[in-house]
Amino acid sequence: MTQRTLGEWLAYLEQLHPSAIDMGLERSQQVASRMGLGKPAPRVITVTGTNGKGSTCAFVASLLRAQGLKVGVYNSPHLLRYNERVQVNGVEATDAELCQAFAAVEAARGDTSLTYFEMGTLAAFWLFQQSGLDAVVLEVGLGGRLDTVNVVDADMALVTSIGVDHADYLGDTRESVAYEKAGIFRQGAPALCGDLNPPQPLLDKARELNCPFFLRGRDFDLGITDHNWQWRGVDTQGRVVELRDLPLLDLPMENAALALQAYLLLGLPWVDAQIIQALHATRVVGRLDRRQFDWKGKRLNLLLDVGHNPHAAEYLARRLDSRPPAGKRLAVFGLLADKDLDGVIGELSASVEHWAVAPLDSPRARPVAQLHAALHKRGASVTSYGSVAAALEGQCALATSDDEILLFGSFYCVAEALDWLARHSTEEAANGVAG
Repeated sequence: MTQRTLGEWLAYLEQLHPSAIDMGLERSQQVASRMGLGKPAPRVITVTGTNGKGSTCAFVASLLRAQGLKVGVYNSPHLLRYNERVQVNGVEATDAELCQAFAAVEAARGDTSLTYFEMGTLAAFWLFQQSGLDAVVLEVGLGGRLDTVNVVDADMALVTSIGVDHADYLGDTRESVAYEKAGIFRQGAPALCGDLNPPQPLLDKARELNCPFFLRGRDFDLGITDHNWQWRGVDTQGRVVELRDLPLLDLPMENAALALQAYLLLGLPWVDAQIIQALHATRVVGRLDRRQFDWKGKRLNLLLDVGHNPHAAEYLARRLDSRPPAGKRLAVFGLLADKDLDGVIGELSASVEHWAVAPLDSPRARPVAQLHAALHKRGASVTSYGSVAAALEGQCALATSDDEILLFGSFYCVAEALDWLARHSTEEAANGVAG
C-alpha cells in the first residue's frame, strides 16, 4: 500500500467510526495496551474545564520549559493545521511524524473502531513516548471521565472553570459537568480548581480519592488592578508564596494563577524573574489575540477570541470593558447551532456598536438569519454577510484606526479570519505594502 499523506490520513479517520463522538475509554485502553503505551513522560499534567484549558496548558508548558525541561503539549481542536494539536517544546509535529504515528495506531487497533479524536490522541501519546520528554501537558477534549486523554493517569489534575456546555454529553447542570471533569482525578494525586464556586461533586471526588486539593480563593488567588496583578499560593509544605506587581497579561490571568499553583507544587526552582518572563512570553493563537494590520491605507486593530459559550462571553465582556478602544468596537460573529446564542450575545451586546454576522464553514453552523434575528431583537445594529471573510472586510471598510474589530464566536470563525489575514498579508506584500 502506498503511504498516506496527512490529509489522506485525516480523511480516513473521519470515516473510520460510525459517530464523531463516542464517549468511553474501553476502545482506547485496548489499543493503547496493544501499542505498549504507558506514561508518556515522568510528569503528566491533565487539564480540563469549560473554558481556559488552552491558555492554562500554554502557561504550564511555558513555566516548565523555562526550567530547561522538554515538554510535550496536546491540545484540541486546531485552528488551521492538525499539526497544532501535538507540540514538543513549542514545535508542531511534522506531517511525517503524524503519519508515522497514525500508522502505528492503525497497525495496533485491529478490528477495534476508533473515533477521529481517539486515533489522534493515541497517535499523540505514541509520539510523546518516542520523544524522551520530561513532562506532558494534556488538554481534555470533552468532559474528562470518558475522554480519551483520561487513559493516562495524571500526576496532577487541573480544572479551570465549570459551566454548562456540551449538555448532550455532560448534562445540563454545573453539578453534572463537575462530576465528568472530576473523572481525571487520581488517588492521592494533587487536584487544583480555578473555579471560585466548585460544585459539590468535584469536592466529593477529591475527598473520595484523598487528593491534596487546591482551590482558588482559598489556597491560591490573584488580584488585578488597572496597572498590574498579584498572586499568592501555597507550596507542598503549606508555606505561602507570593508574586507582586506582575505586568498585566493579554491571556486570562486567572488561568495564569492556576498554572502558577500547579508549577509551585512540582517542586521545581522558583525564580521570580524567570517565572514572570515565562508568563509574559506565553501566547495562544485565537485567545484574546490582538493583531494590527493595514487595510487600504488604514492601520486597523483586531481582537480574535474563540469564546463560544456564555461563560466565555461573560469573561470576554469583562476584559473588553477594562480596555475600551479609543473609538468604537465592531464585531464579526458566527456560532455553531448547538451553542447558547442568546446567552453569548446577551453578555456582549452592550460592548459592541455594530455587528457583522456570517455563517461558518461547518454543517453544524447556526444559520446567519438566526444570528441576525437574535441581535435585531435586542435592538443591535447588525449586517449579514455570506462568509466570515466578507463580514471582516465589511467591518474593515467601516473601521478607523481608533476602532477595534472583535472577531469571536467559534474556532471556525477565528480559523477563517486567520486564513484571511494570511492571504491579505501576502497580497499586501505582493503589492509592496508592509502588512
